[in-house]
Amino acid sequence: MHKQMNKKLILILILFSIGLYMQAQSTLNIRLSGNAYVTSHREGANISNKGLEKWVDPASIVSSYFYLHEKNVPKLSLLAKGHSQIEVSCLNQTFNLTLDSDTYVTLPVGVLQIESPGYVRIDIKGLTKKGETFGEIQEIILDDVKGDANYVKDFSDYWGRRGPSVHLGYPVPNDCGDVEWFYNEIMVPQDGEVMHSYYMAAGFGEGYFGMQFNSPTERRILFSVWSPFETQNPKDIPEEYQVKMLRRGEGVHIGEFGNEGSGGQSYLRYPWKAGNTYKFLMQVHPDGKGNTIYTAYFYATDEARWRLIASFMRPKTDTWYKRPHSFLENFSPTQGYLSRKVCFNNQWIRTSKGEWIKLTEAKFTHDATAKAKVRLDYQGGVEGDWFYLMMGGFFNESVEMGTMFQRPATGNQPVIDFEELKGMK
Repeated sequence: MHKQMNKKLILILILFSIGLYMQAQSTLNIRLSGNAYVTSHREGANISNKGLEKWVDPASIVSSYFYLHEKNVPKLSLLAKGHSQIEVSCLNQTFNLTLDSDTYVTLPVGVLQIESPGYVRIDIKGLTKKGETFGEIQEIILDDVKGDANYVKDFSDYWGRRGPSVHLGYPVPNDCGDVEWFYNEIMVPQDGEVMHSYYMAAGFGEGYFGMQFNSPTERRILFSVWSPFETQNPKDIPEEYQVKMLRRGEGVHIGEFGNEGSGGQSYLRYPWKAGNTYKFLMQVHPDGKGNTIYTAYFYATDEARWRLIASFMRPKTDTWYKRPHSFLENFSPTQGYLSRKVCFNNQWIRTSKGEWIKLTEAKFTHDATAKAKVRLDYQGGVEGDWFYLMMGGFFNESVEMGTMFQRPATGNQPVIDFEELKGMK
């Protein structure tokens, strides 16, 4: 009788172990629409909401990324169609595959040897084709995956491919009174300079002020103020809620913006350079009539002079400077596979009574993309005397939301001729 019970117990334990093993294995269906990029010869292929399409150039490389938390030996397949020979590579393993179907089919590729946790990159390139294109691919499929995985799944492909935005908030002493000015210095290192980046230096509660890398031939100093009327279309803002320009600097364009709230926008086309340090000075003060005035000044290091960007009046607003902060973002979903970096130093606030106060702390935060954990490539910290932010490129070391950083109390109080600033045009 005891032997029968022992046999039953052993059988139960075996079945339980098999169940745990089966539960621990999973299949990942990784959509190229949210997790892939054309990383070489981008004109020769395209990633759309359908996946990889318009794939005509054998020099084009399509790269897909996902994060595994354990060592794995998964089986790799593709959901694809076409008539061609293609090459799939991952971690020094290369597989050749034949596509020969007019409809989407699941094609086994091979078994991957993933030796350590972290981001995994799979590259796909075309070798030969029978028609105009190499075909189309919708998904990378991984079978028998152990542990957790992170990739763009139940989330926006657009935001997931852009990558996580990261921020630094600079705490202000509670007893300092009304804050009128915020001063910050910014430097984009050579290895952090990537097109379609916004390196935002002097944010406030109702807008932001920083540098953009817009195209191979254009860079901007951008200053925007949100309207108090909530809409994504600036044309919908009633007259009494519109942000009004009061002053405009030399060569500055004045316009509107939408799709992320709406309001007044200004920018100066200026060829800022990686490795150079630039100074940003932002003023916020109420006018005593139920409005608030926002004025942005940029120190053009290459010209050795302060420049007025613009001054805006925001109606139905009565505030001093709130929430001094900086951020880093990528605004192109085709370039979220590239790492960006920016550094900030020598932060100061100036009160309405004229007192300068040095800020040496910063709080790290990130956006919904990072919060949803569809991307883990976000980071901030201190290097020498500088705070820094980094995002994109699928690096493995992330920093926890809410982490506080302390930089050395270096840097000199800004020397500003405020009367000269008032007279700028």
